[in-house]
Amino acid sequence: MYSDIIRFIRELYGTNGFIPLHEPRFIGNEKKYLNECIDSSYVSSVGKFVDLFEQKIAGYTGARNAVVCVNGTAALHMALMLCGVKQGDEVLTQPLTFIATANAISYTGAQLVFLDVDLDTMGLSPVSVRQFLEEYGDLRNDGFCYNKKTGRRISACIPMHTFGHPVKIEELVKVCNKYNIPVVEDAAESLGSTYKGKHTGTFGKMGILSFNGNKIITTGGGGMILTNDEELGRRAKHLTTQAKIPHPWEYAHDYIGYNYRMPNINAALGLAQLEDIEVFLNSKREVANKYRNFFNSISVEFVSEPEHAFSNYWLNCIILSDKTERDKFLELSNKNKVTTRPAWRLMNELKMFKNFQAFNLINSTALSDRLANIPSSVRI
Repeated sequence: MYSDIIRFIRELYGTNGFIPLHEPRFIGNEKKYLNECIDSSYVSSVGKFVDLFEQKIAGYTGARNAVVCVNGTAALHMALMLCGVKQGDEVLTQPLTFIATANAISYTGAQLVFLDVDLDTMGLSPVSVRQFLEEYGDLRNDGFCYNKKTGRRISACIPMHTFGHPVKIEELVKVCNKYNIPVVEDAAESLGSTYKGKHTGTFGKMGILSFNGNKIITTGGGGMILTNDEELGRRAKHLTTQAKIPHPWEYAHDYIGYNYRMPNINAALGLAQLEDIEVFLNSKREVANKYRNFFNSISVEFVSEPEHAFSNYWLNCIILSDKTERDKFLELSNKNKVTTRPAWRLMNELKMFKNFQAFNLINSTALSDRLANIPSSVRI
């Protein structure tokens, strides 16, 4: 069976050579905009492409404010700080995620609390969050929620839209609002994905995107903060540019700032990529449909977009019967130069995070053992 899967992937991508998991496509104005950026000499954090890219992403996602960052991790770190996460606090999140989610929380000095995911979305479960808060949440007179077990303030919740599939974000925000816990969406993988017609990253207090080289569009390296709060958007732009007070020549700063601003040359690349996002989305959904039909024919579970969701299908996934079978498939496919990968090792299993509180991670464990990502590049 696994040989049949490898053969199908080769036919799908039309090559007997090496097939990567996800590679970028440059089919539009990338070279034109990059040359224009170089000719202007504005290749760092000041230039017209930075502003244009922010405007276009805001328009595309429906967010009132979009602020570029050097990468998605920096964007998430800044979003957490702007939401008031402080050292000694706790942040609720999922263990099935890329390590950047956990790292960004750690940068603030906060502790992580790992809650389970839903099988259909692979993202943070509203039911798991509700059950945890019913057991451990303590909403006090100061307006903040505290963990009854640890006594720490729960200052944020970070769901991650796993592999581009939206979590049940509307339900999740509703649960967190009941306990006055702000939601910061890790939408790093889900540009182009929507839930009930609304773009991921725009439901919570803040959200972030990533434009790493393996994402649906790329700036080489880059990220974006999304928020509908005008004041948070203004502060995000100020703090990510070293908190410099605008002045024709003086260097004056009013806060501890961060050198998190995306360079103009990266924004130029991103702007060109964004112009072709509908082409990319259509191709990726066509690939997903071909995969779905094939895997249905051989009785292998293919992960389709959840109910009420429109997914960008960033990385396509299959679920095998157990860890042993998953590893057999990974070994054979990679040996045959067809790149496949397991899900990330659960964050609560890493030595840096193993002592943090974890709550009934049944689905997370099952997915971590059985899931495999398969080649998902745009076909042009």
